[in-house]
Amino acid sequence: QVQLVESGGGLVQAGDSLTLSCATSGRTFGRYDMGWFRQAAGKEREFVAGIRWNDGSTAYVASLKGRFTISGSNAKDTVFLRMINLKPEDTAVYFCAASRVQPTMGIPTIEDEYAYWGQGTQVTVSS
Repeated sequence: QVQLVESGGGLVQAGDSLTLSCATSGRTFGRYDMGWFRQAAGKEREFVAGIRWNDGSTAYVASLKGRFTISGSNAKDTVFLRMINLKPEDTAVYFCAASRVQPTMGIPTIEDEYAYWGQGTQVTVSS
C-alpha cells in the first residue's frame, strides 16, 4: 500500500518561493511515477508536474515550466516541488500522487491514471 503525505504549504506573497514535499511509503522507488496536481477553489484538479524515479525524467504542464521544478530523493523516498516567483493564481491545494510505472508509456498527466493520493497541502499566494 502506498501512502503519501504532503507538507510545505502556507501563505506567501507574490514573487516568493516555496518548496513542497511529498513523503512516500510503500516502496515507490522504481515502481511508481510521482506527480503533483493542484486544485484551485471552484476549479478542476490539474496536472502540474511528474517524475519517473527510474531515470529521473520529468514532465510539466507547459504554462508552469520554468517556474516549477519537480525532483526526488531516492534515499528519502521524497518528492519535491520547487515553486518560484509565485503568483496569486498559483493559489490552490497541491496534491501528490503515485501511478504504477508503465514502461512503454510516458509519465502520466491525467488524474485518473494515478491510483494513490495524498491529502493535499494548501498554498495561498497573496498579491
